[in-house]
Amino acid sequence: MMDLDQIQRNMFEAVRQPLTASEDMRQRTREGRSLHGLAESIIKPNDRLTSFERLEIYNRQYWFRVLSALAEDFEGLRWIIGDKAFEKLSVAYLQDCPSRSFTLRNLGSRLEEWLRAHREFVSGAEEIALDMVRLEWAEIEAFDEAARPQLSQSDLQTLGNDPKFQLQPYLRLVELSYPVDVMLLAIRRQQREFGMVSNAVEERRPRRRPRKRRLPQPEKVYLAVHRAENSVYFKRLDRDAFAILHALQQGKRLSEAVESVEWSDGSEQASENLQAWFALWSSLGWFCK
Repeated sequence: MMDLDQIQRNMFEAVRQPLTASEDMRQRTREGRSLHGLAESIIKPNDRLTSFERLEIYNRQYWFRVLSALAEDFEGLRWIIGDKAFEKLSVAYLQDCPSRSFTLRNLGSRLEEWLRAHREFVSGAEEIALDMVRLEWAEIEAFDEAARPQLSQSDLQTLGNDPKFQLQPYLRLVELSYPVDVMLLAIRRQQREFGMVSNAVEERRPRRRPRKRRLPQPEKVYLAVHRAENSVYFKRLDRDAFAILHALQQGKRLSEAVESVEWSDGSEQASENLQAWFALWSSLGWFCK
């Protein structure tokens, strides 16, 4: 007789088996184990459904939910490679990296790492796809991570001549090779506009072949992904400003952070920039106690 731990393991093994093309439960697991036998070992039949049919309900609901969640979290990646390719990618990823958390928020936490080892799923758009995944995961973290009490002006005066600045846990610094921040905002704007007219009655027109999606040209982008009043924002940064923040985030003192930057401007201009940046970052609440 199986104990509770074995029942749970068998249940998880069954529900995470990919569905067939017709969205039915498979007859066997990828390892060749009979799902009919597995179902009978953990679920009793009733007067309407067999053990297999009852287990199939859970199998379907699992896949419908996780695929929907991944599509919502990575709508930019889905737009880049298309719906069909994204579904294939999602199924393959979730087989290798099934959910291990009580919350679906963490479902895509390993997607960038997995995609680097499985570039065939984004063939022809590898780098821009990886940039988009990195940005979309940073957005998720920026929304969910903690916010600590901000440094006040009086706090700043007590830090000394060469302080270490603590940055907010939710702040994410993202270096990109493509302008996917602008691209993601445009995708969402387009989806909102489509949603506004999707229920309108329109004259029936002949179907046209979908236009090929035009991807942007490479562009170096330095980005801060941050939160304010429960909303996430993208803020582009100067290269030197990004380097300063990155050094501070790594725990360096202010003097070390300044010395680590290969400044684009002269020392006088760099000093003015530094003062302006710190005033802005302080006003945005990026420094915390």
